[in-house]
Amino acid sequence: MSSTIYRFLAAAAVISCLLPACASAPEKEKQTDNSSSAITDSLPVQPPPAWIKQSNIYEVNVRQYTKEGTFAAFSKSLPRLKNMGVEVLWFMPVTPISKTDRKGSLGSYYAVADYNKINPEFGTMADFKKLVDTAHAMGFKVIIDWVANHTGADHPWLKSHPDFYNKDSSGKAIYAFDWSDTRDLNYDNKELRDSMIASMQFWLRETKIDGFRCDVASEVPTDFWKQCINVLKNEKSDLFMLAEGDKADLHQAGFDATYAWDMFQHMKSVAAGRLNALTLDSVLARQDSSFPKDAIRLYFTSNHDENTWNQSDFGTFPGLKHAAFAVLTQTTRGALPLIYSGQEEPVLRAIPFFDKDNMNMKQFTRARFYKALLDLRKRNAALGTDASFHKVSVGDDKALYAYVREKDGKKVLVILNLSEKEQTITIKDPSLAGDPMNLFLGVKEPFRLGHHFNIEGWGYIVYEY
Repeated sequence: MSSTIYRFLAAAAVISCLLPACASAPEKEKQTDNSSSAITDSLPVQPPPAWIKQSNIYEVNVRQYTKEGTFAAFSKSLPRLKNMGVEVLWFMPVTPISKTDRKGSLGSYYAVADYNKINPEFGTMADFKKLVDTAHAMGFKVIIDWVANHTGADHPWLKSHPDFYNKDSSGKAIYAFDWSDTRDLNYDNKELRDSMIASMQFWLRETKIDGFRCDVASEVPTDFWKQCINVLKNEKSDLFMLAEGDKADLHQAGFDATYAWDMFQHMKSVAAGRLNALTLDSVLARQDSSFPKDAIRLYFTSNHDENTWNQSDFGTFPGLKHAAFAVLTQTTRGALPLIYSGQEEPVLRAIPFFDKDNMNMKQFTRARFYKALLDLRKRNAALGTDASFHKVSVGDDKALYAYVREKDGKKVLVILNLSEKEQTITIKDPSLAGDPMNLFLGVKEPFRLGHHFNIEGWGYIVYEY
């Protein structure tokens, strides 16, 4: 939602507070009693669904995707997205938006007015079901954004269940940061927990979706997520749960994947020239010290928050830089790659959060680039989330970031020049010898020990053995 990344990064202590609003954010405790924690601690953590391992996610901003901004209008893009290699469609919240304290003319997707209804701006429940059915028939999986941390400022619960909310000393429901169009939920309340789970079950049963992307998941108590995910996965065993958060305990709560925010921040620093390629290894080392060994991480160069508030990817990874880092997100260790609406065009501007602004996509100049990567990921087990990863040195390690992915006899070599200067690549590792296929050139290249060649600044090469 609006300013989501700032709230998360402040909570996770990844970077310093970036918005003035952070300084005045209300402090709140979201603790549960010991008996509740003991019950949830005993619940099993189920493995991720097998279908996610070599998959990818495409974030759909329905409002801005077409002139009409409807489910029906978006559905016309399904054949194009299928051809590009998209596997999972993530729809930003499809629920109605509150009118009280609404921001802009249309409001934030993340100010939910009713958990069990469809935003009429996009169409009807029948329209959404038809879209899901069509997508399923074409082989897509569908997940929806779920906002469990707060509701909109006029959600019916504020009157019918005021005890569902965190309040100030005067008894008024509060909101955090600059999210004045929302009201914060109180997870000390068992009835709230049951009501939230029931609403998520409603979407599973009513629309047959395949999972949820859970907004600011780190702000919701971990023991609730463990309880919730256990219930949902017992109902749909191959359900996929994605947490917007960069904390290891989200995996322990049952989430299948979490956001690689730490890596994203360091990618931006490398792109800006503030850090060199070696810093990416430090991020992986930190992950190794706290996250489960097989943790799936969501990698991206943009998403709705980063685009609107921080100029991704046109400002953070401009020009040639975008492709190098996009390749990294698609091929690195344990990565589940995300593409945001319009990146294939590309839409090189910030898309407003609270008002209409049609992306007006026509050219799709990056589509072939993404298709090559998505198709490789789908057909080659070496790029699965459970495939091995090891770094190799092919030159100046401060500039050249190179690694090998392997699984089931398949091997992929990725070489990225994460600097603006041309670099010389030298094949020094015997394991790299062979005649691998250059993915983007479509030709085999003979690799022998001592073989060397140059790569341009922000260049990228993907070899398939």
